Amino acid sequence: MFPIRDHNPSERTPYVTHGLILLNLAMFLLTMPWAGGQVALWDRLALYPVAIMHGQWLWGLVTHMFLHAGIMHIAGNMLFLWVFGDNLEDQMGHAGFLVFYLACGLAAAAGQIAADPMSGIPMVGASGAIAGVMGGYLLMFPRARVDVIAIIIVVIRRFTIPAWVLLLAWFGLQLLSSAIMADDGVAYVAHAAGFVAGIVLAVPLFLRRGGPAFWSRTRGRPPHAPVNYAPSRIPQVRR
Repeated sequence: MFPIRDHNPSERTPYVTHGLILLNLAMFLLTMPWAGGQVALWDRLALYPVAIMHGQWLWGLVTHMFLHAGIMHIAGNMLFLWVFGDNLEDQMGHAGFLVFYLACGLAAAAGQIAADPMSGIPMVGASGAIAGVMGGYLLMFPRARVDVIAIIIVVIRRFTIPAWVLLLAWFGLQLLSSAIMADDGVAYVAHAAGFVAGIVLAVPLFLRRGGPAFWSRTRGRPPHAPVNYAPSRIPQVRR
């Protein structure tokens, strides 16, 4: 199950969200060997926990957020950033959102390093930072309506659910996966750490907006007019 859009696109152009997506795509093309990319650059910009613990290659704490290991990796990350980034940027402002995004990525990296400090396996991906965006979105807009697609064997269905259902289900999956699939090469701890950091870092904004009173005023959704999408043919496809 994955999101394809929410029902409250931001009223202002989310320049930072768009810029982050473009930067990630550019770095992906620059470093992927099948596209003539520089594999050595990918290796050098990745995050190595053991190196960080020895005070080396510290730039990896930031640069790893803009590298990806494959098409599905970057496609999934950019989709989640596209869906959830704009409304949070609208509330935080462009500069504030960029700082928030990077801080969440750093928190995610710190969580993964704490979990396995002597690991020499390269860590790459925007997942931790985007998990923070999702955590902030959960705090600010828990009842936002999100369209998701679920693939159940051979049936594809599109339906709308509250953001809190999707986001808490995703977070629970990261926690479960970190416990039972710790050796599959995915940084689940980083995802969970980024998500929690996003909630914590969004608290000051939430309180400035009035705390629970903000939810009352907005019904737990982004504070502007929703979009009612036309019926789609996506809901059911049988093979």
